[in-house]
Amino acid sequence: MDDIAIKVEGVGKTFKLPHEKQTSLKGAFINLFKGGNRSFERQHALKDITFDVKKGEFFGIVGRNGSGKSTMLKLLAGIYAPTKGTIAVNGKLTPFIELGVGFSPELSGRDNVFLNGSLLGFNRKEMEGMYQDIVDFAELERFMDQKLKNYSSGMQVRLAFSIAIRARSDILLLDEVLAVGDADFQRKCLRYFTYLKNNKKTVVFVSHDMESIRKYCDRVILIEDGNIKLEGIPRKVITEFMSGFVEHNEENSPNVEKNGVAASNLPLGIAEAVTTDKTLLKIDRVWLENLEGQKIDEIDKNTNEYYVKFIIEAKKDIQKVVPGVIVTNELGDFVVAVNSKWAGSSLKTTLTDKNKYLIKFKLLNIYEQGNYKISVNVVSEDFNTFYAWKNEVCSLYVNRPYVTGGKVNPPSTVEITEL
Repeated sequence: MDDIAIKVEGVGKTFKLPHEKQTSLKGAFINLFKGGNRSFERQHALKDITFDVKKGEFFGIVGRNGSGKSTMLKLLAGIYAPTKGTIAVNGKLTPFIELGVGFSPELSGRDNVFLNGSLLGFNRKEMEGMYQDIVDFAELERFMDQKLKNYSSGMQVRLAFSIAIRARSDILLLDEVLAVGDADFQRKCLRYFTYLKNNKKTVVFVSHDMESIRKYCDRVILIEDGNIKLEGIPRKVITEFMSGFVEHNEENSPNVEKNGVAASNLPLGIAEAVTTDKTLLKIDRVWLENLEGQKIDEIDKNTNEYYVKFIIEAKKDIQKVVPGVIVTNELGDFVVAVNSKWAGSSLKTTLTDKNKYLIKFKLLNIYEQGNYKISVNVVSEDFNTFYAWKNEVCSLYVNRPYVTGGKVNPPSTVEITEL
């Protein structure tokens, strides 16, 4: 096990959830005499989990809320004991879970820095040496003499995170640390991740931020319903996770009526469509191609253009249709939204009953690195009626090594002229 930092074998975790909730001392006392009559429900948070984390590896865990991700981290941290199976940790481990445990709300931020530092094994002199760095990282200089109970929850977590990263450890467990703080603080967290990765620290990282998972992790597992559904490189696992997430949302979205149409069936981004008429045409196949006519699901920096193609079939004669394409990133943001009318296309817009038509959009590769979803639709010329749509029907991975931080990465040139 010399090259293994964490080894998890056949681990399961079951919680007993009582059906009767006790809210008084009297109720608890009465229950002492009920013996085996008190009923419980067993929740199998994790069922049969097996994986290992190599030393120096940045290891990701993804999954929907309630899938068992955080339970797995708490098992690794020793907060929970497994119901079955074994966990072996080779090295000193620091969990970034429930940051701020050990803080005293009646003490000032300054006093809590020294208190929390002592819990991490630092003496006062060591804490004095790193105090200013902690405060600067947390961006809380003006608040350090205030009592902690007056801090917002975000301020408390920022302070706790700033202290925790000073810990001397071989293995770090990170649980959604990017969920706190503003954009500037999150950038500091990302720089810290880069430091960890460059210095070959062993990290287990749970997050819903797929771009961070893709950027930092060497290997990822997808947990679903308490089991590992998939393990592999980030791109492969993220694609599976996002695909399942879309299907889950479509199946479980509220069935709110909008103009007689269930909201879960409305096209992406159109929760207030004026009217819908799905009797006139339907969309058949949708796919992506390169300029050589090969089907693709990935492009790189050398691919300047690509096609989005789909086939529509008219159910009746229909005039002046406008097909469109929407490209969204992993957060659901619209990155590209185009249609034939905006493009000034001379597309044939009158369709004949029972005929099929091929729609072809040529798009520029202006994307940042990451995973994207392609949606297509056909609307009326005034955009007030939707005839057909397919939400997030194709996936596209863009492999571009230099990430600028923007939503798109268009070609650009620069000149410097002496005046």
